[in-house]
Amino acid sequence: MIRNRLFDKLKLLSPILLLTHLQACTPMIHPAGTPVISCQITDSFFITTDGTPLPLKSWRPPQDEIRSIIIALHGFNDYSNFFQQSGVFFGQSRTVSYAYDQRGFGGSPNPGSWAGVDTYIQDLECFIQATKNKHPDIPVYLLGVSMGGAIVISTMAQSIHLPVDGIILAAPAVWARQTMPWYQNVLLWTLSHTVPWLTVTGNGLGRMPSDNIEMLRALDQDPLVIRKTRVETIFGLVNLMDRALSSADLISTKTLLLYGENDEIIPLEPTYQFLHDLTDAGANRHVIAIYENGYHMLLRDLQASVLWHDIETWMNSSSSPLPSGADKRAQELIEEWMKGEIQTSGRTVGGSS
Repeated sequence: MIRNRLFDKLKLLSPILLLTHLQACTPMIHPAGTPVISCQITDSFFITTDGTPLPLKSWRPPQDEIRSIIIALHGFNDYSNFFQQSGVFFGQSRTVSYAYDQRGFGGSPNPGSWAGVDTYIQDLECFIQATKNKHPDIPVYLLGVSMGGAIVISTMAQSIHLPVDGIILAAPAVWARQTMPWYQNVLLWTLSHTVPWLTVTGNGLGRMPSDNIEMLRALDQDPLVIRKTRVETIFGLVNLMDRALSSADLISTKTLLLYGENDEIIPLEPTYQFLHDLTDAGANRHVIAIYENGYHMLLRDLQASVLWHDIETWMNSSSSPLPSGADKRAQELIEEWMKGEIQTSGRTVGGSS
């Protein structure tokens, strides 16, 4: 019976696969151009080496007494505004926060396009260096959510000598091809190589990215949040997640990883695989925190302030227990998973950018 169903699925896919071979094309990327200047940070823009202006937001301490710096990278289809409330909070703790719209997102040129993993890494490397030039003696922390987390991982795995004191990963996008169902891989490859311009939405999937309904409604009305995504851009995102998942054992910088048990966007299986490789590579340098009531958009959930306090504590002393106890919760769950008491395949823990 199972074999017959599989055969039926393959028969349905055959015309699509044939069309792929007949009319294949390459998903487009819009990489950085030739470097013409040194990158610059202004009050409102991050000017990249090819002269591209990327909108920039910053949040500073009231008295400008700087103790630390956060460079925050937004998630897929989002933009720098994601860090508004977080930036205000950290500003009260003498932390300067910077967040820029990455290429293809927010108010950057060519919204909806994909710039390629190497370009996103290059931009982040340049922003880090420009930040250190601006604040030479202040500790720098990278914070990435979802897609932003995958870019932070890929950057730090590739550029081990960057002047970064720690990285914070909130629900990092590590759902790589090797942990996806085969039919999703086939469908994505087929669509991205035949109709790369086709746009799709997340409507009708029934997934909750956050319990903060008011915030989700505001995002739905925000013209800078992308709602219709080109399949070639999704293809690029999956390429990024492939690299991020395979890079866990290359992370040497101390890391705080945050994950919600109710995350319905990034599944549990690839997340635990990433955690396994990460902790194997540096168990004493990394802190894992799992939040029982957390969703994918952890820094904007209803309990976001709990995570802000955890991050603040970790930045001040990475060896101190987290106020929320989410690090203890993570240790318990990871031990259960290692013993095979938690099944990760095909589902997430508990019950979205």
